[in-house]
Amino acid sequence: MDVIVIDTPQLGDRSYLVHDGDVALLVDAQRDIDRVEAAAEKAGVQVTHVAETHIHNDYLTGGYLYAQKHGAQYLVNAADKVAFERTPISDGQVVRVGQLSVRAVATPGHTHHHLSYVVEHGDEQAVFSGGSVLYGSVGRTDLLGQEHTVGLTHDQYASARRLAREAEEEASLYPTHGFGSFCSSGPATGVGESTLGEQMRSNHVYTDPDEEHFVTELIENLSAYPNYYAHMGPINAEGPTDPDLAVPEALDAEELRARLADGEWVVDLRHRVAYSAEHLKGTISFEYGDGSSFTAYLGWLFPYDRKLTLVGSREDVENAIRDLSRIGIDSPDAALGEDPKALAPGAPVSSYPRVGWDGVRDRPAGQTVLDVRQASEYEDSHIKDAVNIPLHELIVRMDEVPDGRLWVHCGSGYRSGVASSLLQRAGKDPVHVDAMFDDAADAGLPLTG
Repeated sequence: MDVIVIDTPQLGDRSYLVHDGDVALLVDAQRDIDRVEAAAEKAGVQVTHVAETHIHNDYLTGGYLYAQKHGAQYLVNAADKVAFERTPISDGQVVRVGQLSVRAVATPGHTHHHLSYVVEHGDEQAVFSGGSVLYGSVGRTDLLGQEHTVGLTHDQYASARRLAREAEEEASLYPTHGFGSFCSSGPATGVGESTLGEQMRSNHVYTDPDEEHFVTELIENLSAYPNYYAHMGPINAEGPTDPDLAVPEALDAEELRARLADGEWVVDLRHRVAYSAEHLKGTISFEYGDGSSFTAYLGWLFPYDRKLTLVGSREDVENAIRDLSRIGIDSPDAALGEDPKALAPGAPVSSYPRVGWDGVRDRPAGQTVLDVRQASEYEDSHIKDAVNIPLHELIVRMDEVPDGRLWVHCGSGYRSGVASSLLQRAGKDPVHVDAMFDDAADAGLPLTG
């Protein structure tokens, strides 16, 4: 048995292609299935079965597309209500995939109908746990609504124990979430691989002998998750369409100027340093980089009923289009180039200061420090007298932002770069604090919390 990992770091998830050398099972595919097709071709295997561990909330599945395109059987829990033809599978059912034996195990918790898959080939065993047991934690249990959270958290505790009974300790463990995904209930451990036995000895779902304590602690530590999650489940239940990943014809200068003047969502993909120095007035800074923060935070803030325009290099625009397609933001427009003045001659350009912690320490008395981290981060530790408005709440709480100059920081500089651009767009006076929060105390900033 060989397991090919198809990593999507932009969303903190993994898909898997497990095969016997000839025939393969695809688990939790992302919407851009060309990556899977390339991996299968390289391995010289035919994917005959595609499986979902659950109806996903953090991305659009490619499982339906792959099964339709390649004539594979599409394994989806029989209890899930979906609008498409599938091969229903239930707890305890075994499916043969070439020489592989694939057994479904009900592991509710992340969702009500969550399944894990125990795959065996001779003496080898692997567990594909989806959003059940992760590396160091478990999938979050609050995505289906507050009224379900306590019950699902108890389910998650029981499911981990069920999985431990259904598989060997030596079984390799392959979760879908937990590599930065907001679907995880806790921080990633940083490990790239593990076994079920290793998790039984280290993961708090196993090491906490008090179920009530586990449930209370997990729920108390759940943080906010992106707004776009609300769109993913319904689309996945309908069956996502094939994404268009082509870079569109570039907008001309006149059209770009018009969109800026109308206050449309025009997103600048350049590095936050370049953006702060000079940008088209009215754009919003979402530095692309490797896309790891870009997708989550743009998806979190972007109103899905609006038109999106991406501004940046062809490479960044192309990559951004692929990343956004995974969360259902399809066919954005684009203006290609990295020189603001050349992109829209005559359109106003702007800038704002960018500083480190020394600048915050030496700021004039009375000026506001605005902390745009999540409330849980702020409660753990924050600069004395800083005002906290999390980035994901900033647009709707703009009227709460104090007047005057704002020294805007987060944990690393990424979120504060987005926030600074939104604040300036709203007529505020930001200074972008581009620094790691962990270095604030060493710079002489008084912390509390």
